[in-house]
Amino acid sequence: MRYDIPSPMLAKAAAAVPDPAKTPGGLLFEPKWDGFRGLIAWDGKNVEIGSRGAKPLTRYFPELVEAIPDLLPGPCLLDGEIVVATGPEGAQRLDWEALSQRIHPAASRVAKLAAETPAMFIAFDLLAHGDDDLRDRPFAQRRERLETLLDGVGHPLHITRTTRDRDAAVRWLAEFEGAGLDGVVAKPLDQPYAPGKRTLTKIKHARTADVVALGYRVHKSGTGVGSLLVGLYDGEGGLHQVGGVAAWSDRRRRELVDELAPLVERDASGAAVTGEGERSRFSGAKDTTFVRLRPERVLEVRYDQLEGARFRHTVQFERWRPDREARSCTYDQLDTVAGYDLADVIG
Repeated sequence: MRYDIPSPMLAKAAAAVPDPAKTPGGLLFEPKWDGFRGLIAWDGKNVEIGSRGAKPLTRYFPELVEAIPDLLPGPCLLDGEIVVATGPEGAQRLDWEALSQRIHPAASRVAKLAAETPAMFIAFDLLAHGDDDLRDRPFAQRRERLETLLDGVGHPLHITRTTRDRDAAVRWLAEFEGAGLDGVVAKPLDQPYAPGKRTLTKIKHARTADVVALGYRVHKSGTGVGSLLVGLYDGEGGLHQVGGVAAWSDRRRRELVDELAPLVERDASGAAVTGEGERSRFSGAKDTTFVRLRPERVLEVRYDQLEGARFRHTVQFERWRPDREARSCTYDQLDTVAGYDLADVIG
């Protein structure tokens, strides 16, 4: 028996938690885990871990590959999320940075991190069990089979908690962020599994902040602004890069070059001063140089959450703020999320 790993089912964004009473067949709500989407295939002999993209994840998580055959009662195909938790007992939270470090080309490094920051798998769907392909079954039936399959299964394999109560889902949206989760997912109970289609609904945290324009990267086409780098001041007056704004239209990219020209830092010869942007393991050989801007112009952006001292995802442009002084853009304006123990989310 061999399972073909499909593209995962996806979700479209919504501004608020939907009302199950307005959805034919009803909804089941789950926490939205902030990790790597993973589909685990266990055929009785081998474990394979597929991803949302084309990149297989099997080699990066040997601790899961080793544990799963001993935990699962039989061959199956699971859909879920690979996450890493850090922090002291009673105050653990998801750690995106620790998880992202797991994608490393060196086998020795992978083994070291597997021991130091072991991952766990949060299962939320069952696509096949033995010879039984469940993808055409309603989600309510797949969830029931998943609960039966994973009943009593231990760490590092977990089943996500659920609720049909919208009020509980709204409460989760607020509380679980303290454990590093980034929202709630609503799933129609009467629908089959739809690979690659956005038939689910995700509700994520959205906030705004005033930030300082630090520089810009030229678009890959060679024309216009590709992304705008932004920063915040700390309590001691230090200015830190916290993320970037992208997704400009072709016309707007060209306009921004002219708008930002008066702010471009220049050397004695009049040439634009460039800097080297921050790199991550996902940057690869990508050119991260940017044109430096004098930190004078303020813009308001929308963001979902902070990861350490940086925005977790690319932020969205909201508007320019000519009424704000750059040095007033500090970390103090950002929402402080109350801590919440990850163990209480996992249950």
